[in-house]
Amino acid sequence: MVDIRPFRALSYTSKAGNPADLITQPYDKIDSAQQKAYYTLSPYNFCRLILPLEENKYEVAHQRVNQWLKDGVLTKEEQPVVFVSRQEFCLCGKQYSRTGIIAALRLYAYGESMVYPHEATYKAPKADRLNMLRNVQKDLEPVFLMYQDPQAQTIHFMDDATKTEPMTQVTDALGVKHTIWKVSDPEKIQYIQDIFEAKKMVINDGHHRYESAISYRDEMRAKGDWTDEEAFNFYMCYMVPVQEEGLVVLPTHRLLKNYKLTPEVLDGFGCFFGIQEIQPTAEAIEAFLCSRQGEHAFCVYDGTKACGLTLKHDSSVYEFIEAYVSKETKVFDVVILRDIVFKQVLKTGQLNLDDTILYERWTREALVRVDRGEASIAFLVNPIPAKTVAEIAVQHELLPEKSTDFYPKLVSGLVLMDISIGEKL
Repeated sequence: MVDIRPFRALSYTSKAGNPADLITQPYDKIDSAQQKAYYTLSPYNFCRLILPLEENKYEVAHQRVNQWLKDGVLTKEEQPVVFVSRQEFCLCGKQYSRTGIIAALRLYAYGESMVYPHEATYKAPKADRLNMLRNVQKDLEPVFLMYQDPQAQTIHFMDDATKTEPMTQVTDALGVKHTIWKVSDPEKIQYIQDIFEAKKMVINDGHHRYESAISYRDEMRAKGDWTDEEAFNFYMCYMVPVQEEGLVVLPTHRLLKNYKLTPEVLDGFGCFFGIQEIQPTAEAIEAFLCSRQGEHAFCVYDGTKACGLTLKHDSSVYEFIEAYVSKETKVFDVVILRDIVFKQVLKTGQLNLDDTILYERWTREALVRVDRGEASIAFLVNPIPAKTVAEIAVQHELLPEKSTDFYPKLVSGLVLMDISIGEKL
């Protein structure tokens, strides 16, 4: 039974200034240039909590959040509420809207079949977020999940909430408009709690945060007396129905360091793929990928040359995909790319985030990063639909790291959740 709860949220007051100067992209989407830019926007910019520039960043974040509460820059809701959160955005000339519910979700181990991951994780980001939780004792950023709502029960609930006066409305630097409404009526909250009891939740974004929260919960429980009502048993989550039309997934392109399109590499690709040289432009690459969706096709770019790769229809190809990969996930492009292109042809071995592999959502920016020398080769892929991700996840299947990019990200700094000792839900 999935247990969601209202919570007494922390949020900025008018004393903090213009909300547009306070919000940020999620911590793992902030590079060093953005980090410095956020610092210049406001002394209360949320980057100063989730990703401080200072060396002792965890202690600084702890001191800062408490000082902001003391100074009235942050305030705490007097009563527990749930939120309805909407993002309105434009992508490739088309307007989208995505609406979800923000509430405290009880933490479940993956083996309990309540919350399901859809991709593997890296150790370093989990250690970082665990240290942040230990020090700050606040859920600074939500985990983003999806669930099935074929009868549109939660969709109707959210529609009703959006007819009221919003609590917050702000447009971020990417042009995405974020609006939040509060739901405080106990009967309405109980209604939505009853609906969620039977749901299966799939993590879209925030695997590292969720797994860190599980570790923190277990640490807190090991210290002694606790009850199921302690706030550290929960995590602040943003939950969107799979049926929501604005649940958009972008591709996550892979950029490797120290590889080139040599004749030997192309010969290796030729054992598994049909190869077609294409114009080394973002437009040509995107046209190739779009015309071959469902055909296990990729593009590769090394700064001077681009080639389209289309998997040969040969069952023997799948023998090169790692044995632990299930029949269902063997057909995913990101699995084929990892196990055939990277491991069989390029012989990359273990790839480490930032050291040997980078990720990029936009085709044009991926090419620019190769041109700038940040990486030596880029592999461009098609996206995986959200519906497919949800179906695979509940079968306990895992995709490779960074297989999806749910767009847009929920900005950070709109609401926080207190999980301090003694806080109960």
